[in-house]
Amino acid sequence: MNHALTTLPLLERRTLTDAAYAHLSDLLVSGRVAPGEKLSLRDVSEALGVSVMPVREAVSRLIADRALEVAPNRAVRVPVMTCSQFRELSIVRAEVEGWAAALAATRRGAAELEGIIAAEAALHRGDAGADAAEAVRLNRDFHFAIYAAAGLPTLTAMIAGLWLKAGPVINLDLRHSRDRLSAGHMLRCHAAALAAIRAGDAAAARAAIAEDITRAADFIIERGGLPRG
Repeated sequence: MNHALTTLPLLERRTLTDAAYAHLSDLLVSGRVAPGEKLSLRDVSEALGVSVMPVREAVSRLIADRALEVAPNRAVRVPVMTCSQFRELSIVRAEVEGWAAALAATRRGAAELEGIIAAEAALHRGDAGADAAEAVRLNRDFHFAIYAAAGLPTLTAMIAGLWLKAGPVINLDLRHSRDRLSAGHMLRCHAAALAAIRAGDAAAARAAIAEDITRAADFIIERGGLPRG
């Protein structure tokens, strides 16, 4: 069984398909499964303590989201992304997530701002330590604290869909190497985004988040870990 599956919690018998979808989505977004990696429905169902049926339904939803795909041999796997596909996805993310940050700068309330401040501080002060999984979680918490502050749930859901596709690449990279953190681009962009949102500067907030996404994509592509195409 895939080691990542052993970390999945057993599910209560309620909305099992939705719960299976949520847990599989988290595996993808957090980079705990790699591009090209196959997922066994039987292994997933055993890890979650449910029958195969809700897992199959959840997987079908993820295939419809294009977060998973069916290989020619009928195996379910995480899609392999080429450099050009990853670059395209990063361009879209920079535009959409940058817009969400711009909205957050003008729409956020005091409570939303406090949440963004807390999320930025947690990663900046090194709470992630040597735990790459914690770094991934804190980075995601910061971004989605901003997107929630935009006040448009439909937009947040769209962004979550983009993260489903990007997560196996961007967060697998972060899990395997702390070079991206040590380079400092992420923390600088996060600090700039926070300062802009605090000041109500929509243009600066948009630029900071777009730069964060673009620099991460450049870093990953320059490492040569993605197939050309």
